[in-house]
Amino acid sequence: MAKVSRRLQELQKKVEERAYEPLEALNLLKETATAKFSESAEAHIRLGIDPKYADQQLRTTVALPKGTGQTVRVAVIARGEKVTEASNAGADLAGSEELIAEIQKGAIDFDLLIATPDMMPQVAKLGKLLGPRGLMPSPKGGTVTFDLPQAIAEFKAGKLEFRADKTGIVHVMFGKAAFPTEDLLVNLKALQETIDRNRPSGAKGRYWRSVYVASTMGPSIEVDISLLRDLKFGDAA
Repeated sequence: MAKVSRRLQELQKKVEERAYEPLEALNLLKETATAKFSESAEAHIRLGIDPKYADQQLRTTVALPKGTGQTVRVAVIARGEKVTEASNAGADLAGSEELIAEIQKGAIDFDLLIATPDMMPQVAKLGKLLGPRGLMPSPKGGTVTFDLPQAIAEFKAGKLEFRADKTGIVHVMFGKAAFPTEDLLVNLKALQETIDRNRPSGAKGRYWRSVYVASTMGPSIEVDISLLRDLKFGDAA
């Protein structure tokens, strides 16, 4: 067992062993984000799926209405005019074979990689390098596309790719702990709706098992799933 710091032990005393109403949980998340850096707000969602079966896998994207609070460095692998188009659309890095060669040497100075479909056969050789880091472009993740300006704009504005890990748990950063509580709630609701909309066809029985939120260095706080799913924002969500 990892040793729990005194700071975290004190914070854990503030969290009761119960499922909190969503707004209450997020207020508590903010209260327990006491680290000396800008902590992220994270959601850890256990789903009733077994991702070893193809029809029970979840991999998709969510557009967080209030953004992520992070600067996303986007790299694009394309060819010809598409390289110029990517640079003009705000890509931090854009190139063809020479960019693939740089990445192969270990120059991974980006948070997200987008590739045009015609470049994927060459990008495939980066699989061993990018796969473990979760940076490999994929059509499901919206990172294999010819529409570079739209993809770059969406990911820089707060679109995130996420997937369920092999135990069926989704870990997603949905903003910064410093965000107003209402903004965190709008983002968390968008995440919940995306997960419901993309329910795998093979998911059996109860889909939602548990939802916990936490700041990067803070304690886990359980959220009442049914209250979160019943929440209505009207046009805000």
